[in-house]
Amino acid sequence: MKEHEYVCQECGQQIEVNAPMREAILDNGCPVCSAPARADDFCDQ
Repeated sequence: MKEHEYVCQECGQQIEVNAPMREAILDNGCPVCSAPARADDFCDQ
């Protein structure tokens, strides 16, 4: 499974996520501060 790194533009949280987690963050926002997430907030590992 391909891994991604998410970086929140609001709170600076950085986490490695898998594809299902990536989709959940895109749908629900940052898991720390709930800021909306964009596809640009992820980079492939």
